[in-house]
Amino acid sequence: MWMKKVFAGWLSVALVLSAFVPTMAANETGASATEQATALEVSRSVFSLTEARTVEVSADLGEGVDLEDVKFQFGGKPLSEWQQWTEGQSYNGDPFITVVEEPSFVEGTNKITAVLEFGLLYGTDDLSNRTIRTQYQQFIGDYELALIDSASGDTAAATVELNVYDEFKFYDELKPAIDEIFEAAEQDADNDRYLEYQTVGKTVEGRDIHFVILARDEAAVDQYLNETLPTALEDPESLIEKLENDTMGDYQVPIWFNNIHPDEVEGVDVQVELLEKFALEDEVKFMNTDGETEFEENLNVDEVLDDAIFLYMFTSNPDGRAANTRANAEGFDLNRDNAYQTQVETQQVNEVLSKWTPLSFVDFHGYVDGFLIEPATPPHNPNFEYDLLIDNMMDQANAMGQAGIANSELTSYFIAKDGYGSGWDDMTPAYTAIYAMLHGALGHTIEVPTLSQDGYNALVGSGLGAANYVHDNKDQLYKEQLEIFKRGVDGEDNRAVDEYYVNAAGEVIGRDRGDNENFFPDYYVIPTDDKNQKNALEAYNMADYLIRNGVEVEKTVKPVEVDGVTYPKGTFIVPMDQAKRGLANAMLYEGDNVSDWDAMYDPIVVNFSDLRGFDLEEVRTEGLFDGKTQELEEAVIPTSTVKGNPPKQILENSTNDAIRVVNALLADGKTVEVLTESKGKAEAGDFVVATNDLRAYADDYYFETQVFGNGKNAETEVLEQPSVAATGTAQLNFSLRQLGFELTDAAAADVIVSDGGSFNAAQVTGKTFVGIGAPALNAVSKSGLLPGFAYTSTGSRHEGLVKADVAEHPLTAGYEQEENLYVTTGSWISGVPEGAEVLASFQDSDDFYLAGWWPGYEQAQGQTMAITAEQGETTFNLFANSLAFRAHTEHSYRFIANSIYDAVSVEAEVVEKGKGKGKKQ
Repeated sequence: MWMKKVFAGWLSVALVLSAFVPTMAANETGASATEQATALEVSRSVFSLTEARTVEVSADLGEGVDLEDVKFQFGGKPLSEWQQWTEGQSYNGDPFITVVEEPSFVEGTNKITAVLEFGLLYGTDDLSNRTIRTQYQQFIGDYELALIDSASGDTAAATVELNVYDEFKFYDELKPAIDEIFEAAEQDADNDRYLEYQTVGKTVEGRDIHFVILARDEAAVDQYLNETLPTALEDPESLIEKLENDTMGDYQVPIWFNNIHPDEVEGVDVQVELLEKFALEDEVKFMNTDGETEFEENLNVDEVLDDAIFLYMFTSNPDGRAANTRANAEGFDLNRDNAYQTQVETQQVNEVLSKWTPLSFVDFHGYVDGFLIEPATPPHNPNFEYDLLIDNMMDQANAMGQAGIANSELTSYFIAKDGYGSGWDDMTPAYTAIYAMLHGALGHTIEVPTLSQDGYNALVGSGLGAANYVHDNKDQLYKEQLEIFKRGVDGEDNRAVDEYYVNAAGEVIGRDRGDNENFFPDYYVIPTDDKNQKNALEAYNMADYLIRNGVEVEKTVKPVEVDGVTYPKGTFIVPMDQAKRGLANAMLYEGDNVSDWDAMYDPIVVNFSDLRGFDLEEVRTEGLFDGKTQELEEAVIPTSTVKGNPPKQILENSTNDAIRVVNALLADGKTVEVLTESKGKAEAGDFVVATNDLRAYADDYYFETQVFGNGKNAETEVLEQPSVAATGTAQLNFSLRQLGFELTDAAAADVIVSDGGSFNAAQVTGKTFVGIGAPALNAVSKSGLLPGFAYTSTGSRHEGLVKADVAEHPLTAGYEQEENLYVTTGSWISGVPEGAEVLASFQDSDDFYLAGWWPGYEQAQGQTMAITAEQGETTFNLFANSLAFRAHTEHSYRFIANSIYDAVSVEAEVVEKGKGKGKKQ
């Protein structure tokens, strides 16, 4: 930890501003413009919610004014009505705007002067408190400050601004601010720097995701993207040799500035200032410190741009910026979605990040006491080449911290790796900076301690410190990024990383290689044929994901036999001798068991194969696929095939698209049956649909069918269109809508699906209640509606991928008898009510636990995972496993769909006899 030893002397600059247009309207707080003939002169026009400021005001209202009649208004209200916040939504404290020098005449004139103080509306200069953060923005805007002769009504007024700190911008103000910088650069005849604005994509609500590239010239950008980076990824050794021989010549590396939590507001606005400085100024001066003495740094911008290309992702969550929320419009924390990429924003932004592969990645955040900067604590993700990252990351963290405190009133910073024992880890690639590290970037999350002008200033300093560090050390930093790529291309598992992978006792354990010499396989094989792949839809989705994230994927051009299994032409192959093998492996490997640690920051299991539900094979035979593949440039999901022209088809319950088709058919008023027994090609749980009805969906969905032939006498039930309510997380709501279910409120629903802790006993009568995870299990337990039911949880944040035994039952249709399933609330069912049926259990084997962080997971061995029980008029389908966690556990979605359809199905014979479709009781 560096402490600020010497404080810089700050110059106090007073700008005297006067004669604002007097008829400007104020913001939505209710202030209105007043017609007047007199301008109010003010010594400052900008006031802050995080810094107390005084202002001298003066005006000439003519002769005969009695000073006793002089009053002040702000936003059309007396100053006494502008009361400080007290708690919650209450503002009934003392006035925060006060008169500190009463009105008086300037000697020999009619001019009246006074001094007002704009104090702290919230009684603090730090608005990071979450209650305050949700409401302070309502006060930001332009207001009319007025001096009024209450006797005559004569008024002098000026328009002033109230802001949280001077540089804050709402989302709608962001693009104009960017445009202003572009216009200033264009108007400067001596400025030939390259600026490019891009809209990376659109958010859920249709807002633009702003992205700016700043470089010395366009040639620098073209050279990096078209020459330097392709060579770095394909032949990094050649560039390493050039660096060592000092023949590299002119080249630039990308520095990416980022914000993903837009309610951590400084991170957006800081980037505007950093863009302005590097786009428009010849020299950028800032304060720095060596821990003992402060001194001034002077960056020559042209020289910096000889070394760096600046990339500005102002915020990847514009909807959150507009709404002042951490989450996006779907309710997802995008800084937990960088690996899963279920949200359109992370899909689009990370595709651009993958394209650029930055050297330095700086993600601006708040608010952690003490000014935290990463690198993070162990356990570290084993897919990093950590030994090639950590020293440079530590040095850059110090460079950012030193510049941060030198340019603010903060007195210290600390590096998470040193300041936390555990609990601020980089095990999961869910975080943006950690995801960037898998691209070989020096990835840093920076957390300022306060939402304030001071927090803003510290982040500006940090950004300048990051740029200065890259400028001073470019060759060394780039060489080590190239070494990361070289290990990937060479397939090298270098043991130098092992010392950084430790257990909770601090003992070196290295990468978990099992019985293998190399932690990384030679290939991942993702079958696409019916024989070897249980879910071709997710296989194609995985290939698309990898390509979008900069991973090379190939497909076989001829059949290849591997350990007795023949994979046909068209099988997807992920060769692991590539620069970004660490990123590929982080998404595809099983995961690690880190349950010995006492704290982890967030769930760590990614494992797309198990959580999305497709077959994947590791192959450890070097060169096996040489000459047998070609590059896959795009993974185009094939259209579905409706076989022959019989009256009916079996729609297999094998993909989530099958559920979407069923819901679309039901919404269109078509008949859909569900098989209740297996017979011939008919499998219980599959759907039966008229062939002509199904054809309309073949181009838009991927599904698998069989002709309803020798299974035509199998028993079926007919589905009604379900009415479903989701209670609990936004992610559950999103997942159900993903499947095509139309949602309603709980009172009107046939089925209530919940992963939350609220439970209305009256609303579940006569319905099916699907409860997921510890909060829902706890709600049912407390209700007393299900006698004999009990659950146990070791901790609400404990998670794990586990082996499970799945019973044959209509609610488990489409699943195998042994499945790897996922739990995120550390829970199991410890009391099974009389008459209940067990749907799934934790496997009773010593190796049932596969990966995750779950201290005490051993207690779950052999325990019940899911049940269904009838009690009175209510059906309870209860799952300890997580069915819709962050929309990533798509393999478990069909447990929910089966529960919903089971609640709204009746025997086909009942319908055929004209007795109507009554809901299943």
